[in-house]
Amino acid sequence: MRSFRDYFLLILKGAGMGAADVIPGVSGGTIAFITGIYTELINSLKSIDLEAFRHLFRGRIGTFFRHINGWFLVSVFGGILVSIFSLARLMKWLLLNYPIMVWSFFFGLILGSSLFVLGSAGKLRYRDWISFFGGIIAAWFITSVSPATTPDTWWFIILSGAIAICAMILPGISGAFILVLLGKYQFIITAVGEMQAGTLILFAVGAVTGLILFSNLLSWLLANFHTVTITTLAGFMIGSLNKIWPWKLTEPATAGQNVLPGAYLSAGEGDPMIAGAAIMFAAGVLLMIILEFIGRRYKK
Repeated sequence: MRSFRDYFLLILKGAGMGAADVIPGVSGGTIAFITGIYTELINSLKSIDLEAFRHLFRGRIGTFFRHINGWFLVSVFGGILVSIFSLARLMKWLLLNYPIMVWSFFFGLILGSSLFVLGSAGKLRYRDWISFFGGIIAAWFITSVSPATTPDTWWFIILSGAIAICAMILPGISGAFILVLLGKYQFIITAVGEMQAGTLILFAVGAVTGLILFSNLLSWLLANFHTVTITTLAGFMIGSLNKIWPWKLTEPATAGQNVLPGAYLSAGEGDPMIAGAAIMFAAGVLLMIILEFIGRRYKK
């Protein structure tokens, strides 16, 4: 039986996922992994099945809520929604004014968490290493693809919601970045900022559908191929670091290209802020170590 403190912590973890989900390059699934709620989240989403809907349609609201681990989902998704609607502007401001610091922090956080995730898989066999490096290659490729130009029709908004939400619960693959690839990031962020109900409802329909279907697949993979799935997800996390490297060129001909701090300075991009970036990177790694320590003590 969870206490009020437990649910408050779940709301904070959900808020962390929401903050991550509005940043192209950072995955809410990564935050779920880091904070230790990933497996329960996937299994809770998986429980939204035909049996759950039978309870709901027969008026057994309490049974339905228990079946889907309702208070857990309400806490996590409540935190996600509050964060998306309240922190989206703050995160955009931080990325606009302190991009190197923000990306350095997330780089350290995700690198540290990916190593902990890989370590949690235990002794690895050759197929686990293949899946790990396969995850790295897949994430690296996805985060290197150029954005597309796509329609604003109702069916594509639903499809975008379904695809993006699947990425949001995959550690290492950013749902926001998938929206960038689909050419719908600015479109959806504008809809959120201006509370465009029609667009948000269509997107939500796709997101809920994608969540229910994809969570069943992930739950099955974790149950039947646990180590391979974990190592693949760890690979996804490391491969996604390509997208959040702090020093990127902004000139049109080379926009988005990763460079070392020296090349960043030579290209006239400004101060690479090496000292500050190093401090923020270390802060990200340290936060991961602290979260892991707290998580282990909490489990005990």
